[in-house]
Amino acid sequence: MTHALLKPLKEDDYLAGEMLADVRHEFVNGGVYAMAGASENHNRVSGNLYSKLVVGADQSCRPFMSDMKLRLDSGNVFYYPDVMLVCDASDNEPYFKTSPCMIAEVLSLSTELTDRREKWAVYQKLQSLREYVLLAQDRAYIEVYQRVNLSQWGMAVLGMDDTLVLTCGDISVPVRDLYRGVDFSVAA
Repeated sequence: MTHALLKPLKEDDYLAGEMLADVRHEFVNGGVYAMAGASENHNRVSGNLYSKLVVGADQSCRPFMSDMKLRLDSGNVFYYPDVMLVCDASDNEPYFKTSPCMIAEVLSLSTELTDRREKWAVYQKLQSLREYVLLAQDRAYIEVYQRVNLSQWGMAVLGMDDTLVLTCGDISVPVRDLYRGVDFSVAA
C-alpha cells in the first residue's frame, strides 16, 4: 500500500470515489491507499486459481478476482483480495462482498507482510471464512490456513506435486495447474 490521504474519509465517500477512480484503493479506518499494479506471474497465479474456481467450485458459489472489494469490520475496512469465493446467496451487494468462505492472496515483496499480518488478523475475524490461501509467485509454494473451530486454524504447506483441497466450494486443484505458465526465473 502507498500513503493514505490526510483527511479520513467516511465509508460512503470512499465507495463513491471508487466508482470514479482509475486506480483501485483499499480503505482502512478512514485512510485510502492506492493499490500497486501486479506482475505477470501474479496475474497468472491468481487467474489460474480463479479459472479453476469458476469451472470446478460448487455451483452455489461465486468466485471473484481482485476488482471486487471485501467489506470488513462494519465498513471500516475494504480490501481487494486477489481471489475470493462466496457461497452465501445473501451476500449480494453489487460492489463489495462481506462473507467469503475462501480468500487467496498472491504474495509479492511489496504486499507479503501486509497479507501475512494486517490482512490475516482482520480476515480471521470473518465467521464465514474457512480457508485463507497464500500463494508465492516466485516458486511453487502455497500456505493454506483452514479453520478448525471459531478460534483455531490449521496450516499446511503445499508444493508442486500436491493438491489444493478447499472445503469451501468443494474443490480440489493440483498445485501444478495453479502455476501453469508461471516463469519462476522472473523476480517477484
